Amino acid sequence: MKRTLSVLLLGLGVGLATHLAYFHYNEPAAGDSLDGHLAWMKRELNLSDAQYARIRDLHQESSPRLRELASEVAQLQAEFAAFENTRRTTDKVDFIEFAAFVELRRAINERCIASTRQLVLASADVMTPEQRAHYLGLVAPSESLHSSHN
Repeated sequence: MKRTLSVLLLGLGVGLATHLAYFHYNEPAAGDSLDGHLAWMKRELNLSDAQYARIRDLHQESSPRLRELASEVAQLQAEFAAFENTRRTTDKVDFIEFAAFVELRRAINERCIASTRQLVLASADVMTPEQRAHYLGLVAPSESLHSSHN
Protein backbone atom coordinates (compact mmCIF):
# COMPACT_ATOMS: atom_id res chain seq x y z
CA MET A 1 0.00 0.00 0.00
CA LYS A 2 2.79 2.42 0.92
CA ARG A 3 4.61 1.55 -2.28
CA THR A 4 1.52 2.23 -4.42
CA LEU A 5 0.90 5.53 -2.66
CA SER A 6 4.55 6.53 -3.09
CA VAL A 7 4.49 5.71 -6.82
CA LEU A 8 1.27 7.70 -7.29
CA LEU A 9 2.61 10.72 -5.40
CA LEU A 10 5.90 10.58 -7.27
CA GLY A 11 4.08 10.33 -10.61
CA LEU A 12 1.82 13.22 -9.67
CA GLY A 13 4.83 15.32 -8.64
CA VAL A 14 6.75 14.58 -11.84
CA GLY A 15 3.67 15.28 -13.95
CA LEU A 16 3.04 18.59 -12.20
CA ALA A 17 6.69 19.63 -12.52
CA THR A 18 6.69 18.73 -16.23
CA HIS A 19 3.45 20.63 -16.78
CA LEU A 20 4.76 23.76 -15.04
CA ALA A 21 8.12 23.60 -16.80
CA TYR A 22 6.46 23.23 -20.22
CA PHE A 23 4.25 26.27 -19.73
CA HIS A 24 7.07 28.30 -18.20
CA TYR A 25 9.33 27.78 -21.21
CA ASN A 26 6.56 28.20 -23.79
CA GLU A 27 4.78 31.23 -22.37
CA PRO A 28 4.69 34.33 -24.58
CA ALA A 29 6.90 37.25 -23.73
CA ALA A 30 5.34 39.42 -21.09
CA GLY A 31 4.83 43.12 -21.21
CA ASP A 32 4.12 45.80 -23.74
CA SER A 33 7.78 46.52 -24.42
CA LEU A 34 9.20 46.38 -27.91
CA ASP A 35 11.42 43.48 -26.86
CA GLY A 36 8.33 41.65 -25.64
CA HIS A 37 6.61 42.16 -28.97
CA LEU A 38 9.65 41.12 -31.00
CA ALA A 39 10.63 38.10 -28.90
CA TRP A 40 8.52 35.81 -31.08
CA MET A 41 10.57 36.81 -34.14
CA LYS A 42 13.87 35.97 -32.51
CA ARG A 43 12.50 32.65 -31.32
CA GLU A 44 10.43 31.66 -34.39
CA LEU A 45 12.95 32.76 -37.01
CA ASN A 46 16.08 31.85 -35.05
CA LEU A 47 17.52 35.34 -35.52
CA SER A 48 21.09 36.11 -34.57
CA ASP A 49 21.68 38.82 -32.00
CA ALA A 50 22.84 41.21 -34.76
CA GLN A 51 19.72 40.52 -36.86
CA TYR A 52 17.48 41.00 -33.85
CA ALA A 53 19.20 44.28 -32.93
CA ARG A 54 18.80 45.65 -36.49
CA ILE A 55 15.11 44.64 -36.64
CA ARG A 56 14.57 46.20 -33.24
CA ASP A 57 16.16 49.43 -34.51
CA LEU A 58 13.89 49.38 -37.58
CA HIS A 59 10.83 49.05 -35.35
CA GLN A 60 12.02 51.86 -33.09
CA GLU A 61 12.64 54.12 -36.09
CA SER A 62 9.15 53.46 -37.46
CA SER A 63 7.43 53.79 -34.10
CA PRO A 64 6.72 57.56 -34.27
CA ARG A 65 5.17 57.25 -37.74
CA LEU A 66 3.06 54.27 -36.69
CA ARG A 67 1.94 56.04 -33.52
CA GLU A 68 0.92 59.06 -35.60
CA LEU A 69 -1.09 56.83 -37.92
CA ALA A 70 -2.71 55.09 -34.94
CA SER A 71 -3.68 58.49 -33.56
CA GLU A 72 -5.23 59.45 -36.91
CA VAL A 73 -7.16 56.18 -37.00
CA ALA A 74 -8.43 56.77 -33.44
CA GLN A 75 -9.48 60.31 -34.38
CA LEU A 76 -11.23 58.98 -37.47
CA GLN A 77 -13.09 56.41 -35.38
CA ALA A 78 -14.23 59.16 -33.01
CA GLU A 79 -15.41 61.27 -35.94
CA PHE A 80 -17.30 58.33 -37.36
CA ALA A 81 -18.95 57.67 -33.99
CA ALA A 82 -20.05 61.32 -33.87
CA PHE A 83 -21.29 61.12 -37.46
CA GLU A 84 -23.21 57.94 -36.69
CA ASN A 85 -24.67 59.45 -33.52
CA THR A 86 -25.88 62.48 -35.50
CA ARG A 87 -27.38 60.18 -38.11
CA ARG A 88 -29.27 58.22 -35.45
CA THR A 89 -30.56 61.24 -33.58
CA THR A 90 -31.60 63.32 -36.62
CA ASP A 91 -32.35 60.39 -38.94
CA LYS A 92 -30.54 62.29 -41.70
CA VAL A 93 -27.36 61.57 -43.63
CA ASP A 94 -25.06 64.21 -45.06
CA PHE A 95 -23.80 62.26 -48.05
CA ILE A 96 -21.17 64.84 -48.97
CA GLU A 97 -19.73 64.72 -45.46
CA PHE A 98 -19.89 60.93 -45.51
CA ALA A 99 -18.13 60.77 -48.89
CA ALA A 100 -15.36 63.02 -47.54
CA PHE A 101 -15.08 60.78 -44.48
CA VAL A 102 -14.80 57.66 -46.66
CA GLU A 103 -12.10 59.28 -48.79
CA LEU A 104 -10.14 60.32 -45.70
CA ARG A 105 -10.46 56.80 -44.29
CA ARG A 106 -9.22 55.33 -47.57
CA ALA A 107 -6.19 57.66 -47.59
CA ILE A 108 -5.26 56.83 -44.00
CA ASN A 109 -5.73 53.13 -44.67
CA GLU A 110 -3.38 53.34 -47.67
CA ARG A 111 -0.76 55.11 -45.54
CA CYS A 112 -1.09 52.44 -42.85
CA ILE A 113 -0.64 49.67 -45.41
CA ALA A 114 2.36 51.41 -46.98
CA SER A 115 4.05 51.98 -43.60
CA THR A 116 3.46 48.41 -42.50
CA ARG A 117 4.70 47.07 -45.82
CA GLN A 118 7.83 49.21 -45.59
CA LEU A 119 8.58 47.90 -42.09
CA VAL A 120 7.95 44.27 -43.06
CA LEU A 121 10.18 44.49 -46.13
CA ALA A 122 12.94 46.33 -44.25
CA SER A 123 12.84 43.63 -41.56
CA ALA A 124 12.91 40.90 -44.21
CA ASP A 125 16.03 42.47 -45.77
CA VAL A 126 17.93 41.72 -42.57
CA MET A 127 17.12 37.99 -42.76
CA THR A 128 18.59 35.04 -44.59
CA PRO A 129 16.54 33.75 -47.55
CA GLU A 130 15.12 30.91 -45.43
CA GLN A 131 14.22 33.21 -42.54
CA ARG A 132 12.72 35.72 -44.99
CA ALA A 133 10.50 33.12 -46.64
CA HIS A 134 9.27 31.89 -43.26
CA TYR A 135 8.72 35.44 -41.97
CA LEU A 136 6.82 36.60 -45.02
CA GLY A 137 4.73 33.44 -44.87
CA LEU A 138 3.79 34.33 -41.29
CA VAL A 139 3.15 38.06 -41.52
CA ALA A 140 2.27 38.59 -45.17
CA PRO A 141 0.85 35.45 -46.74
CA SER A 142 -0.25 37.35 -49.84
CA GLU A 143 1.99 36.91 -52.84
CA SER A 144 2.47 40.65 -53.34
CA LEU A 145 5.19 40.89 -50.70
CA HIS A 146 6.81 37.59 -51.64
CA SER A 147 7.09 38.43 -55.31
CA SER A 148 8.29 41.98 -54.73
CA HIS A 149 11.06 40.75 -52.50
CA ASN A 150 12.57 37.93 -54.57
